[in-house]
Amino acid sequence: MEKLTAKEEEVMQIIWDLDKALVHDVIDRLPDPKPPYTTVSSIVRILERKGFLGYKTYGKTHEYYPLVSKAEYRKSSFRSLLHKYFDNSVENVVSFIVKEEKLEPDEIEEISKIIEKSAAKNKKKQ
Repeated sequence: MEKLTAKEEEVMQIIWDLDKALVHDVIDRLPDPKPPYTTVSSIVRILERKGFLGYKTYGKTHEYYPLVSKAEYRKSSFRSLLHKYFDNSVENVVSFIVKEEKLEPDEIEEISKIIEKSAAKNKKKQ
C-alpha cells in the first residue's frame, strides 16, 4: 500500500472520522488557517487516484468515502515502521515503548494482559 504524505493523511483522518465527506466538510475540520478550497480538492483527487477514496456524484458535487479502512492503513504503516526502524522485531518495538514512553503501571498491566491473551490463543491453535 502506498504511503501518504502528511497532508494526505490529515485529510484521510478527517474522511475516516466522517465516513463520507464533501471537500467543504474536510475544510471545516482542518485547523486554522484554513487552506484554500482548491488545495484540499487537489489532495482529495490525489487520494482518489491513489485508490484511497471513492466518490458519488451529485450534480457538480462529489461526496468522497474511504476505499481503504483506517485499520488497513494502520496495519500497512505499522509493518513499514517495523521494517524500517525496528528490524522487523516486535520485541524491539515493545522494548522501545517500555523504555522510552515512561509507561504508567496500569498501562504496563494492560500490555501484559494483551500479551497473555495472545499467548493463550496461540497455545490453543497448536
